[in-house]
Parts: sequence; C-alpha cells; structure tokens
Amino acid sequence: MTTANQILEKAQFFRDYTAQNLSRLVQIKSLSCKEKDVVNEIKRMMEEASFDEVKIDGLGNVIGRIGNGKKIIAIDGHVDTVDSGNLENWELEPLSGKIDSEFVHGRGTVDQKGGIASFITAGRILKELGLQNDVTIYFVGSVIEEDCDGLCWKYIIEESKIKPDSVIITEPTNMNIYRGQRGRMEMTVSFYGVSSHGSAPERGKNAIYMASRASLEIEKLNERLAHDNFLGKGSVTISEIISESPSLCAVADFARIHLDRRLTVGEDIELAVNQIKEIVKNENAKVEVLEYKEKSFTGLEYGMEKYYPTWVIDENHPAIKTGAKVYEDLFKSKPFIDKWTFSTNGVVINGIYKIPVIGFGPGNEVLAHAPNEKVPIDHLVKASSFYAMYCQSF
Repeated sequence: MTTANQILEKAQFFRDYTAQNLSRLVQIKSLSCKEKDVVNEIKRMMEEASFDEVKIDGLGNVIGRIGNGKKIIAIDGHVDTVDSGNLENWELEPLSGKIDSEFVHGRGTVDQKGGIASFITAGRILKELGLQNDVTIYFVGSVIEEDCDGLCWKYIIEESKIKPDSVIITEPTNMNIYRGQRGRMEMTVSFYGVSSHGSAPERGKNAIYMASRASLEIEKLNERLAHDNFLGKGSVTISEIISESPSLCAVADFARIHLDRRLTVGEDIELAVNQIKEIVKNENAKVEVLEYKEKSFTGLEYGMEKYYPTWVIDENHPAIKTGAKVYEDLFKSKPFIDKWTFSTNGVVINGIYKIPVIGFGPGNEVLAHAPNEKVPIDHLVKASSFYAMYCQSF
C-alpha cells in the first residue's frame, strides 16, 4: 500500500520538474478562446508523463486519463488566463515564467496553471507508484473559464458524457481546503426614453435620468441583501453604463446599465431578477439575464446563460472529510476549511449538476488577476502530493 511518505518523497523528487513545466505553460499566452497552443503543450506533458490516454474534446478541453476503475475522480484546472494589464505595474515580464529559489513568476502561476502543473506531476507519481484502488482519474485542462466559468464542464458533462463521482478544483486556495463560493450572474437593464432638443429637455424623457434613479436604488438594494454566515453577503454593483442620443445637443433616448450580482445562500436567478424589476417597475425598462456564446479555438460555437449558481458542500461530506484526512496524513496538521471569494467551475459542476467538489490549489487568490503574480514552489510540491494521495484514498 502506497504511504503518504512515499508520495511526499516523489513530489519532492519532481520539484524542479513541476516548476519547469509551470514555467513553460506561463510562457504561452492563453486568453479565453485562444488556448490552442497551451492545450497542445499540456497534452504533450501528459503524454510525456505516461498517462493512459490523452485527448482534446470538441470545445478544446484537454483531458488525460489514468486508470479504468468504477469510481470516477476528476481534477480540474483551467488553462486560460486574463491579460497582463498595465505592464508598468509588473516587476518582471508577465510571461517570463522566471523560476527562482522560492517562486515561479508570471501571469497564470496562481490563476491557475500552477494547479495544472501540479496535477500533471500527481499523474506521473500515480503512474510510477501504481493505483491502489478501483478508480478512473480524469485530469482536465479546461478552457474559456475566465470568460464563462463552468461552460467547459457543461460541455464535458452534456456532450462528452463524463460525470465524475467527485471533482477537485485546483484554483488557488493558499493550500487550504475550500468547499463553496457565492454564485453570480450578469444582468442588463435597458431604459427607453424620448429624445428632444437639448435646449428644451422638458419635451423629452431622459433615459440617463431613468437609469440614474434606478442606479441609486440598486446601491440601496446592495446594503440590504441577504447574508450567510459561511459564504457572506450577497452583493450587486453597476459595472457599466452607456447611453445613446441623436446628438450631444439632444436628450438621451436610451441608456443601459450592466449589473454584477453575487449570490449568497438562498439567492437565485428568480429572486435577483425580481428585485431589479421591482426597482424599475415605473420606468420604460427591460431587465435581461445575459447569454454567453462564442467560438472556441476549435471553431465550435457553444454557450450558456450567464447565471452561475451558488454552491456549498457540507463540511461533513465524504469528499471534504477525505480531503481533510489526506491533508493530515501528508502534512501532519489540520487543514483550514474555507471558501473562495471569486467564482470557479464549481458553479456548474456542483451548482447545476450536484457533483461533490473539493477545492485545493497552490497560490494565494489575492494574486489572481493582479500584477506580479507568483506561486511558491513549495505549494506546487504539496499540491501534487495532495492530488495523488486523494486519488489513492477515494
């Protein structure tokens, strides 16, 4: 029977291998829908690590398999990143992938190619030590997460017909175990006014004023939204406002606001939409939940509604208890069990399909989407050992 010490020794032995793999992935720019090059590199790495099977699905997700047992585990990491932003805020070139004695540096090290590099090493460890239980493990490098979290897993479950018994999400957790997140959704409210000459605004109905009145009420709504002791408070904010008029000497006859709504326990799409409809009920306005539909790098057009449900796994769920035991066996301490502030593929995996999820990933989420992103190499080593041990313990 494989022991925790054996797995830790292997993970430490592969320390430089894991860091170098991550460095190579960081050096390949991979924005959403443009992930082809990094997907091919991950495929090559999985094949080099002697995975039993590696394929790229119709959406562009790269999926490696080890084992052929009855119980199915998936380990997920998204391959796309956000762009670099203002280069003046970076101490190093964002795609340098520089490795020093402590860190791998660059965009995507935390969010979240570090998880991918770590699970490739975990697969290599499992191939060398041998699987000890009746499992099939899918190692998923998923696409388009930054643009539409969960879309990749909608495709995997509905089109590829892979439905695991448990999923590890490798988004950054600072080496803690995470078991949930607030949901989110994107809405727009369009306001339809009546134009008139700017010299006589009383003849028209200004859509900007309509939007402004609603915006102030939405600000008040944010203060009274529901609160959950674990996930925290729901929130709503306006992230964009646009307007149109026949000219800059005319009353605006159209305005639209874009809402970022975060959903805590007990909040869902129906509640959130009705709250906004109540605010604009006396205006000529339309509330809409947005749709995402884009072409992946494979050329496939695929989409979903931009509603990403809240999800929470009970702390006593077997997936979480197994993760906690694995952590204690490996690291000789109790894990801190918490939640993400941001959104993950768990919105579909558990939020829609109710598949148990455990979060464990290298890096601190405060560096996600931030300049000077970097991940401790020690985190990569510990994460690779955790993934391998979890699969042996499931």
